[in-house]
Amino acid sequence: MTATSFSALAHEVRPAYLQITEGSDQHYQILWKQPVMGEMAVHLAPHLSSGWLKEKPASVETTASFAIKTWNIAPARDAALEGQTVSIEGLENTITDAFVVIRLADGSQSRIILTPTRTSETLHLSSRSASSLTGFLSLGIEHILTGIDHLLFVLGLLLIVRDRWTLLKTVTAFTVAHSLTLAAATLGYVQAPVPFVNAAIALSILFLGPEIVRRWRGGTSLAIRYPWVIAFAFGLLHGFGFASGLSAVGLPRHDIPLALLLFNVGVEIGQLAFVLLILWLAHAFEVLAIRWPTVVQRLPGYTVGVLGAFWTIQRVALLFAGGV
Repeated sequence: MTATSFSALAHEVRPAYLQITEGSDQHYQILWKQPVMGEMAVHLAPHLSSGWLKEKPASVETTASFAIKTWNIAPARDAALEGQTVSIEGLENTITDAFVVIRLADGSQSRIILTPTRTSETLHLSSRSASSLTGFLSLGIEHILTGIDHLLFVLGLLLIVRDRWTLLKTVTAFTVAHSLTLAAATLGYVQAPVPFVNAAIALSILFLGPEIVRRWRGGTSLAIRYPWVIAFAFGLLHGFGFASGLSAVGLPRHDIPLALLLFNVGVEIGQLAFVLLILWLAHAFEVLAIRWPTVVQRLPGYTVGVLGAFWTIQRVALLFAGGV
């Protein structure tokens, strides 16, 4: 993956999706959906150890958000899906996950979540269980901890908060807000274009940059006096970002509530861990009486502002380039 594609997809909130459906005649229909943004896409390619996916796709389609390929496979009589290894080439170079859903002719299903640290898995369809849904808990944790843009927004909030009570209200407001839109969008009640959401998330980070500087200078504003209001407002936007990670993969509707709950709990665990880490570091520096130079003290705030400005320009450009 090039540096350009990584920066454009600073935090790719949409996982890739591989669906293998067995027909009654022992043919297989295979669907592959890979996230794209404009003309940019990370290099991802699905593989089965049988070599089925080396065949030319039956169809290739590109939408504003996904590159889609399908295969119709008629395997040899002695070929079987059981025992094959499914892998995603290039996944290890990304922060994108891949969902694999296998639907067999008898109506049973298996689900696998592949990650950058686990890019392949051998299929054992005879030992199917619903335990793969619990992978959404770890997916939520990974999603927030690898989400540079989301973490920078939380860091920006921490830099303008004055006391622990205000911090509690601010973090709670952000949690409630993104949980609301995460649920509403995943369940299909509301929708927002992914390019617009990505641009708005970048703008929320940029918004905090000047507020951090104003805080340093002893000034005041709505964001400084009532940071929980800003956290709630922008948290609604961040919730759409989280939601696109679940709504894009085509989970069966009866699986969505549990997956949504586990994913959201994972996000909150990761967010809380990040907040506690920042507070622990600040406390440790205070106890050790470490006196950082002013430029070092202000580096986190400038990082929030600079990256917020960079991502805003970049994502707005992509937004207009896509004709949204």
